[in-house]
Amino acid sequence: MKIAVPLLAAALAGCATPAAVEAPQDLFFARLAALCGKAFEGRIASPAVEADAAFAGKTLVMHVRGCEKDALRISFHVGEDRSRTWVVTRTGPGLRLKHDHRHSDGSEDRLTRYGGDTSGDGTAVRQAFPADAFSKALFTSEGIPASTTNVWAMEVDGRVFAYELRRPGRFFRVEFDITRPVAPPPPPWGPR
Repeated sequence: MKIAVPLLAAALAGCATPAAVEAPQDLFFARLAALCGKAFEGRIASPAVEADAAFAGKTLVMHVRGCEKDALRISFHVGEDRSRTWVVTRTGPGLRLKHDHRHSDGSEDRLTRYGGDTSGDGTAVRQAFPADAFSKALFTSEGIPASTTNVWAMEVDGRVFAYELRRPGRFFRVEFDITRPVAPPPPPWGPR
């Protein structure tokens, strides 16, 4: 009996050990990866402003089409314009968001590959990406210094995927209903 009690205590102590907790960025990436291969229609959810006129009256579709272990490519179609792809990759400490902008012939736009890395843990539902040094230099060289303060964010929960841009004097948000998949659109311009 004396041997059984220590064994039982050791076994119960093992049950009390907490399971490993996943980082919020890993949980977020897994939520996004769960949408692989699916497309969803969206709408502008921010107040209408002149800067968003190119989106007015157009069908907005996101398609999570490029799915790798550490990288997701999400094409964002605005009507017939297939120039935009959001690229989310894992970094050592977090996640990176880059914008891949292409012309219809697949060549890069002069404003492309901008974005940033997560600066904090975020949550399993929302991650924010402040503009990185490359993006700030690009925006400055292109004469749009206001964009150096950009912070992009993505959210994914059980019903909505959202993409957002914020900076002083600017707010843009588009939301996609992920409870209602739509037919995948044609491939984006550029790499697939």
